[in-house]
Amino acid sequence: MVLETGRRERKKAETRAALARAAMRLALERGVENVTTEAIAEAADVAPRTFRNYFASKQEAIVAELADGMQTIGELLQARPADEPLWDSLRYALTHLAALPPQWLAELAVKVRMIRSNGALLSSQLALFEQIGEDFTAIIAERTGTDVHTDLYPRLTAAVVTTTLRIGFFTWLDGDGRLDLGDVLADAVAQVRAGLPEPEVRT
Repeated sequence: MVLETGRRERKKAETRAALARAAMRLALERGVENVTTEAIAEAADVAPRTFRNYFASKQEAIVAELADGMQTIGELLQARPADEPLWDSLRYALTHLAALPPQWLAELAVKVRMIRSNGALLSSQLALFEQIGEDFTAIIAERTGTDVHTDLYPRLTAAVVTTTLRIGFFTWLDGDGRLDLGDVLADAVAQVRAGLPEPEVRT
């Protein structure tokens, strides 16, 4: 029974990943407005009704690939030593993105730029960032011995972390190749950790 349950869960995860990959690929090839849920299902070799078991809209499916990648950050955070200072662990987890191969980073940049240029996709992405924030909240609460229901710390920290990641990544994109992603994310974490001190006035 355990083996069967595990096999079933793996199959579901594979189907969801296939739909997400197909949705992103079609959006890049055809443009978001020219993609339908039926086309995504066909590209993933599943029935249209199967699509609706995993995603509520094509926009949600298109951004899912990136959102799932973001969940890796939570997994990295959870795997860090329990006695490591939290912000050291957060810095490690967030800057992991910069360790991706250059080709992957280039592809990631193309995908994020497409999402930023489409209002509906951006809304879906923000909704998924909210879910990732919930995951961070649970992990941070466990590491710090706080309560997600009564303590502000885990929720505030999770919100700051997700915003730091999003703004850091967008800043890197806006640099058009002039900035190093690892440096940007490390600097973002350092500034937040220091309480966002006022920058020196440039003359």
